[in-house]
Amino acid sequence: MRLTPEDIAKMLDHSTLQPFLTDEDIRKGCELALHYHTASVCARPCDMPLVASMLRGSDVKICTVIGFPHGAHRTAIKVAEARQALADGCQELDMVINIGKLLAGEEDYVREEIRQIVEAAHAAGALVKVILETCYLTDSQKATACRLSEEAGADFVKTSTGYGSKGCTIEDLKLMRSSVSPRVQVKGSGGIRDLDTVLSARAVGATRCGVSATAAIMAEAEKRYAEGTLEEIETLKDMQGGY
Repeated sequence: MRLTPEDIAKMLDHSTLQPFLTDEDIRKGCELALHYHTASVCARPCDMPLVASMLRGSDVKICTVIGFPHGAHRTAIKVAEARQALADGCQELDMVINIGKLLAGEEDYVREEIRQIVEAAHAAGALVKVILETCYLTDSQKATACRLSEEAGADFVKTSTGYGSKGCTIEDLKLMRSSVSPRVQVKGSGGIRDLDTVLSARAVGATRCGVSATAAIMAEAEKRYAEGTLEEIETLKDMQGGY
């Protein structure tokens, strides 16, 4: 099926999460996202007032991270961070689960923490994406994390922070898509740097990708669209490994 550059742009959460970014870098990131009409700008919590001022009234959502990148904050701190982000105008929250608690089998803890953040977000009309940090989990633990996220009311499950030992893989996206109902969407992030990877993620059911290489991805999408070759990937049988 033929695609448009707009189809690709609306899959992209433009990421501006690096610790060294300045206010000017954040402004440029927002301008880039506004130019391409990406799904969102995902920025650091401290940047929410600036991002909200630039994106408010546009079709680009205001997104931040909670408990980032390790997920080890106390639940009360994560909830407070979420509430502050929502007060700053945030519309989407990408929260990191408590990875150690999941590995220890403390399912009630993990589910309840997600639930509290989802409750705060949904009350404000915002979405929650739950970051599993798949590089530290077995396939069984990934499936469990997906189940707990759905039970807690999350809107998305997401692979990675980009700061773990490995990022997104196509196999993880396939597993996560099969581990949640159609109500829950799937986001890939961590090491997604080109259009082919975005198309591959789309082919296995991901609806969002967290990227910082937005300009390069969109330039390639526009080039292929002009050539008439921007199309869905129908099969991944020849693809190997992860991204």
